Amino acid sequence: MTRQTLKKNVDKVKAKDYQKVAESFYGGATVAKDYEYWNAAGVLLVHSAIAFADAITIKTGGVKCQTDDHLQVVKLLKEILATSNENNKAFIHLEKIIAQKTLVSYSGDAYNEKDIGNLWKNFMRFKNWAEEQLNN
Repeated sequence: MTRQTLKKNVDKVKAKDYQKVAESFYGGATVAKDYEYWNAAGVLLVHSAIAFADAITIKTGGVKCQTDDHLQVVKLLKEILATSNENNKAFIHLEKIIAQKTLVSYSGDAYNEKDIGNLWKNFMRFKNWAEEQLNN
């Protein structure tokens, strides 16, 4: 038995607002990376990815997750979007990004350039896919 993702209805026109938020977080991450504020860059990348995912679920399904468990957004994307190799790769990238949220935010571990490089790679792959979804 599969539990339904906890979600709320959102007017589809709000997708553009969430996309702008995602782009803003990404811009902030870029600045933080330039100044070698690795943890700040990581936190902003995670939140950018979540905002991109919310923008997609709103645009496509008129819903967004309503939970603190950010992995639920991956489940919601899987419920809303067709199964495809490209989509599945994007979901994996998003899962890897979200898995870093607690580490980069709350663990007390200082991230370094290598840590952000790995997170950045997954983020850029997800971001490129997300922008394709949002611009179609």
